[in-house]
Amino acid sequence: MKDLGGLMKTMQQMQSKVADAHKKMEKIEAEGSAGAGMVKVTSNGEGKLLAISIDPSLCVPEDVEILEDLIKAAFEDARKKVEASRAAMEKDLMGGLPLPPGFKMPF
Repeated sequence: MKDLGGLMKTMQQMQSKVADAHKKMEKIEAEGSAGAGMVKVTSNGEGKLLAISIDPSLCVPEDVEILEDLIKAAFEDARKKVEASRAAMEKDLMGGLPLPPGFKMPF
């Protein structure tokens, strides 16, 4: 039963680390861009869109579809950067645990 007590203590520590990591992940922000930086968006770790910046030269009524595509591309770029940051945090958090490949944390 000595090992069970150690396991419980380890799990409590891990739970605390996961809670801290979740708070940090919520604060992650990433900027994505498209069209050589003419469209920029900022997203956070929760996937919320925080800001959009559009170069005024793109505000031409005939080019609305291009602008829409650039906004989507910039948001996808920001999303990928947030995911990369989250993955790095998870890797640091789970450093020594023998988890199965592809295991995803519940946050």
